Amino acid sequence: MSDLFAGEREFSPLADRMRPRRLEQVFGQAHLLGAGKPLRQAIEAGKLHSMIFWGPPGTGKTTIARLIAEYSDARFITLSAVLAGVKDIREAIEQARQFQGPTVLFIDEVHRFNKAQQDAFLPYIEDGTILFVGATTENPSFELNNALLSRTRTYVLKPILAEDIESVVQRALADEDYGLGKLGLSIDQDALEILSLAADGDARRALTYLEIISDLVEEKRIDAALVGEIAQQGPRRFDKGGDVFYEQISALHKSVRGSDPDAALYWFCRMIDGGCDPIYIARRVVRMAVEDIGIADPRGLELCLNGWQTFERLGSPEGELALAQGVVYLACAAKSNAVYSAYKQAMEDARNSGSLEVPMHLRNAPTRFMEEQGYGDGYRYAHDEADGFAAGESYFPEPLAGRQYYHPVDRGLEIKIAEKIAQLRQRNRDAKS
Repeated sequence: MSDLFAGEREFSPLADRMRPRRLEQVFGQAHLLGAGKPLRQAIEAGKLHSMIFWGPPGTGKTTIARLIAEYSDARFITLSAVLAGVKDIREAIEQARQFQGPTVLFIDEVHRFNKAQQDAFLPYIEDGTILFVGATTENPSFELNNALLSRTRTYVLKPILAEDIESVVQRALADEDYGLGKLGLSIDQDALEILSLAADGDARRALTYLEIISDLVEEKRIDAALVGEIAQQGPRRFDKGGDVFYEQISALHKSVRGSDPDAALYWFCRMIDGGCDPIYIARRVVRMAVEDIGIADPRGLELCLNGWQTFERLGSPEGELALAQGVVYLACAAKSNAVYSAYKQAMEDARNSGSLEVPMHLRNAPTRFMEEQGYGDGYRYAHDEADGFAAGESYFPEPLAGRQYYHPVDRGLEIKIAEKIAQLRQRNRDAKS
């Protein structure tokens, strides 16, 4: 078996030098590469298929692709979809045709290719010219063509756990051939824990931090203070517009809806810590106030709008506390989606019932001609009626008469609203009987 990693390590970054050279050295992906797992068995048996690796950065997508080629004694060709074009694809296919044996064509950031570029691989996947391996940090269901997905199998890679990151770091410190073993460095346990947490599931990030630290350490001992200076301020996984972004805003919304202020505050802080625009969160929180709290507690909307305005006046970080206050209040408030549901039902009728005319008694008559045509005839001015309510009056177009969209819930202010509406509807029924 040829070593695809030979000759690339001496002057490479530590993260590249420490790429696993055997399947058992890959950390964090036991659900794919553990003993008896289908992908592990396929690699070891040489019975491979084209595939897509989907996962966060630094979880081993490129490494596993290289190992597939090495275990298969295959030629390994790599392209980056960020830089490559159709010409590069054609050259790679030609190299694969000339090679007397299997070829693994690895496409990093494959989601960056457009439809035409993705389609260019299809005939060569089908006829076996290449074993296609694509890597992406984005959801393949949204970013890759169905034609390409139908010819590949998608494997999901998970963020690497903190304890596995610790093992990666310790292996790098001990490895005298490719790692930092010859430097004789040691690392305190608390420093190791800080480094593994700062890596945030990304082994490459952990090794990059470690390499920087190794150049600064004194007396060959890595302590927590030094690690904190280098690594603790690293950004968390957060990609505006990507899966993690929408997963976190979804978690925030569902925590508010589920009346869990602690979880809601955590997800709010995760998004702020990850670099999310606080104004985006402010907009979404206002949406939560009208969608999930509604009239059950109208103060929620006011508080969130005030938080938004406060942030615009104070900026970050002071204004973020006002947004956090809105998030916690909404999570604790009485919940109702009655107006939201009513709005959707009314909109469906408005779209599907055609251009129904406004009943004559509801039309204004600003001119004599309109009065002569009967505009406004029979309209009952509610303020002139008992309790300011014209019992039995209808305000719908005739085909929709009697529709009821709004059904208050038995929580918060809507308890009283429900009682009032029930009384008014009963008076309507009595007036018509």
